[in-house]
Amino acid sequence: MLARTRLAVARAKVGDPQALHFLYVSYSNNVYGYVRSILGDEHEAEDVTQQLFAKLITAIAKYDDRGVPFFAWLLRMARNLAIDYLRASRTTPVETVLDPDASVWSDPDRSATVREALATLPCEQREVVILRHVIGLSPGEIAQRMHRSEGSIHGLHHRGRRALRDELIRLDSTPFTLRRPQRAAA
Repeated sequence: MLARTRLAVARAKVGDPQALHFLYVSYSNNVYGYVRSILGDEHEAEDVTQQLFAKLITAIAKYDDRGVPFFAWLLRMARNLAIDYLRASRTTPVETVLDPDASVWSDPDRSATVREALATLPCEQREVVILRHVIGLSPGEIAQRMHRSEGSIHGLHHRGRRALRDELIRLDSTPFTLRRPQRAAA
């Protein structure tokens, strides 16, 4: 089969659709299985596998057999596409900067409770939480302002948010949050 694959690759490089079909028939099931193991979803794996073979039409010209088998090169492309797919589909956390004029802060009871909860935080955690969520600074800007590393700011932020959440729970004043819908199990 190795000789047939080499011939098909050479023919596909010059645009032979039958050679591309041969490569698809020969490798699509294995590529699909590999991509599914990365993505964990059969439908997404089908999409990425189709993208790979659509991309192969132009990308095959870049393949050069320098001791690297075609299948290994194809799996590397599949892995890269699967990872790109995961990156593109993951949720991106965003911070909501509170507007001081918003209704949450105009509610005296609510703002007093938040102030009370913030007062229980250690000084540095409180400062990081306020700079991040009220002022809207990035972790890098906070690190520069506080003369600390960005990693330590992330740690202070994480611990401060957790402590603030726990205190708001203790004060029976937790904010309402929306949960993302869970994927149905296959």
